[in-house]
Amino acid sequence: MLKLRSIFIPFAAIAFVALAVPAVAQQALPDAPSAALMADATSYPTLNLDPQAALLRSSVNDAFDGDQAAQQSTQAAQQTDKKPKPNVPVDKDGNPIPLERQQPQRILGFMPNFRSVSVGAKPHPPGWKYNFTVATHQATDYSSFIFLGLTSLTAEGLTEHPALGKGVDGFYAYTWRGFLDKTDGTYLSAWLLPSLLHEDTRFYPLGSGHSIPIRVLYIISRQGVARTYGGRQTPNIAGLGGKVLTQVISRTYYPPGATTFGALAEKFGYSAMRDVIFSSIREFYPDLAAHYVRKHREKVARMAAKDTQAAPAKP
Repeated sequence: MLKLRSIFIPFAAIAFVALAVPAVAQQALPDAPSAALMADATSYPTLNLDPQAALLRSSVNDAFDGDQAAQQSTQAAQQTDKKPKPNVPVDKDGNPIPLERQQPQRILGFMPNFRSVSVGAKPHPPGWKYNFTVATHQATDYSSFIFLGLTSLTAEGLTEHPALGKGVDGFYAYTWRGFLDKTDGTYLSAWLLPSLLHEDTRFYPLGSGHSIPIRVLYIISRQGVARTYGGRQTPNIAGLGGKVLTQVISRTYYPPGATTFGALAEKFGYSAMRDVIFSSIREFYPDLAAHYVRKHREKVARMAAKDTQAAPAKP
């Protein structure tokens, strides 16, 4: 029991700190000057000038004001054209990213996809704080607990570790150990080791334009290959090392029958297989989403054209 507490308390502390960090309050801009103040600042005494001089000055001022207004209108139009549309991801050059190359934060609106980068997008610079934030979102997301319950129920039903028991007690034994496995693996592979080794373990999809076999081989290769902070290819020591360390740590809270080399190797294999499956979804999901979105738009366009043709002509 003491050993269990010594393992569980650090991770409970990490989760508590991550969830207790308050959001940074945004400072409001100072209020704009009042209308009365602006009127006082822009009111000047009128000088009594010769009528012809006053007419000449008025003509010059009108011409200058007209040119200045035209320049301001042109600059405003250029700034409006350069300004990207809201909620549309852009690439490094500021151009909108096509739908088949966009990586949503949630796949199908449910599965978390916080550690993927859209094709051509400028990724957020990795670092200790950013990696910790992403790892915390990944580890504490509500969908992660749903998957945890499903995998624990499956493991209990298949009796993967007989020493953990059956029924409600067995399900509880599988669940809290699975939670520690998941949390350890996330923080080790997405925060601690990448930050120490300066490795970027996010998934950079290959994207459309390549054959399916090439993309499948690329997905499998990401288990052993990652990126440095500078963008170069490097062995995925952080990702693989995090999986290995997770299995080593799990020996302290699993019963002796579940800590043999064969049992740990099997859990390591399952972890790598889950990563390959999820990376496959991240690689091909944008293509499928773009296909069905285009189909839906074409259907809506056909229905609109049909309604227009069926509508009676106006006199």
